[in-house]
Amino acid sequence: MSSPKVMVQGLCKVFGTNPKQALDMLAAGATKDEIFARTGQVVGVHDVSFDVQEGEIFVLMGLSGSGKSTLIRLINRLVDPTAGKVLIDGRDIVAARRSDLTALRRTDMSMVFQSFALMPQRSVLSNAAFGLEVAGVARKAREARAMTVLEQVGLAPFAHKLPAELSGGMQQRVGLARALAVNPSLMIMDEAFSALDPLKRKEMQNVLLQLQKEQRRTIMFVSHDLEEALRIGNRIAIMEGGCLVQLGTPQEIISRPSNDYVRAFFEGVDTSRYLTAGDLMQTDAVPLVRQLDAAGVAASLNGSADYAFVLDGERKIRGFVTRDALGQPSPPVAQVECIARSATLEHVVSRVVAHTRALPVVDDDGCYCGSVDRAVVLKAITRTRGSHV
Repeated sequence: MSSPKVMVQGLCKVFGTNPKQALDMLAAGATKDEIFARTGQVVGVHDVSFDVQEGEIFVLMGLSGSGKSTLIRLINRLVDPTAGKVLIDGRDIVAARRSDLTALRRTDMSMVFQSFALMPQRSVLSNAAFGLEVAGVARKAREARAMTVLEQVGLAPFAHKLPAELSGGMQQRVGLARALAVNPSLMIMDEAFSALDPLKRKEMQNVLLQLQKEQRRTIMFVSHDLEEALRIGNRIAIMEGGCLVQLGTPQEIISRPSNDYVRAFFEGVDTSRYLTAGDLMQTDAVPLVRQLDAAGVAASLNGSADYAFVLDGERKIRGFVTRDALGQPSPPVAQVECIARSATLEHVVSRVVAHTRALPVVDDDGCYCGSVDRAVVLKAITRTRGSHV
């Protein structure tokens, strides 16, 4: 496995005149509030460590004052840390010279903020090309690149409009286009969609997910909205009082919240909507046949199972055989519908209710991963919806 895109190790930030005193008090067990009451020092981030993998959307969540925005500013060194390390592609950002940081921010790391921060007197095209202009790219080349990105976010027809002529959702698309134009390998998005109304917000999430499917960038996304985090995040890190209190996939956080603070985020949220076939599937519920002859089928169905899935040498599904076929020298293989591992619960329900047998779940390469049936789906829905129905 390749090394992480971003590595954060023991990161701390204390705002005040004597940060060492605050760190010593933290080490001795004092809380953030006690330190502030006794010294006036504010602990922004305390001893945070995590990795962000290449190509994932990593969501940083927490209430106001939890430290998530400070943490993101430590990662791009808009704020200098009190202690700890930040490595991006193996380079220590904390030890980097100002000139190296400037080059990194211009070419390899883009920011998208909650306030669209567009220049009102410049056209949409000129705004989208601004990062390339700062980097010294010739006008023709930068406008061609910006136009390509505006097409990707659905704004090409508005290239020569001014920002004031666009809706809030469109303005945020310009902000996204500007960040994408420099072709960064790391994007940092700080509450990027939270100023938008719910419909526009969902629309922008869809734009981001579609772009991510095509381009596979590494994205760090700050949000205080659990539904947004569950919808777009590959993994979610939850901050409380400057500390990282839980890190995991949406499914891990839904099924095993680490404390009451994390649990409180789920109040009134129907978390079952964010389950996928991969979350629901069982890996050993249906026998598998790899040798399609009477002996192979008999060996697979030696228990109480009525049917087995037939796999080829690459673990691809060929269909299923039933117990009725046991007496035949060359058992017939019936076709079976497969469900993608990433399929939503809604899709899984619609397919499972149409079949009496379990359905196989396959990965992006079509290889067998597990199976889902009516009982599995019913159990998942009743467990996660229990407090919301």
